[in-house]
Amino acid sequence: MNTKIKLKNVRLSFPSLFKRSEFNGEQGKFEATFLLSKKEHAAVIESIQSDIDAGMKENFKKKIPADKICLKDGSESSYTGYGDNVMSLKASNNKRPLIIDRDKSALTEDDNVLYAGCYVDAIVQLWYQDNNYGKRVNANLLGVQFYKDGEPFADGESADLDDFDDFDDDEDFLD
Repeated sequence: MNTKIKLKNVRLSFPSLFKRSEFNGEQGKFEATFLLSKKEHAAVIESIQSDIDAGMKENFKKKIPADKICLKDGSESSYTGYGDNVMSLKASNNKRPLIIDRDKSALTEDDNVLYAGCYVDAIVQLWYQDNNYGKRVNANLLGVQFYKDGEPFADGESADLDDFDDFDDDEDFLD
């Protein structure tokens, strides 16, 4: 089962597309999580779930726990943008995925086009892990294309100049 799955007009969450992710000082993979509306993406969610079920039946003797599957119910997370109305699909790859703009031109990190909360199209591929690291249903991240802007997740506030004091050049410096 090496079928490519196209996710259209989904929200991008936790993107590490230009640099590998890091966790506790350990280098990870290129990765992202995609948020699919249960209403708007019902057909693709059903298709993915069907592929996962068929792949589990083919690759595993017994059902594996839901927390070992790349497709999750958004209600299981308290992050902004998740919730009862979405499913999340996490995908990763050791190889940097293709990253393009709407016109299919290559994007770089300096372009500042892709961010958590924007909408993208993505190409992923399910794969079934059964090794000394455990049994899991994973998704390879093959490519991401910017679709449109969205409300940024956890963008936070920035300080502005008025938040700081002016200092005289002759003020004493504290050690």
